[in-house]
Amino acid sequence: MMGGESGGWTSLIFMGAIFLIFYWFIIRPQSQRQKEIQEKVSNMKKGDKIVTSGGMFAQVTSVDEDSVLAEIDKGVKARFRKSSITDVNPNKNDN
Repeated sequence: MMGGESGGWTSLIFMGAIFLIFYWFIIRPQSQRQKEIQEKVSNMKKGDKIVTSGGMFAQVTSVDEDSVLAEIDKGVKARFRKSSITDVNPNKNDN
């Protein structure tokens, strides 16, 4: 009986260690990145460059409460929800 109980504890400790490794290397960095993006989106202003979840690159022309108006190309503007923005100022230089 003792051998079975120690094997159970070893498995439990092993599973806990696996969970901690996943948390430390996958979940934690991803949540930190998400917080960083949310902060950038909340501090977004006119002239910032953005990337949307659909892969659109654009320059912000105005910011509303829950959306932004952005210029995709000369004279082509589109409105995007803030929740669809995946990066702000991806390339700070003007190309």
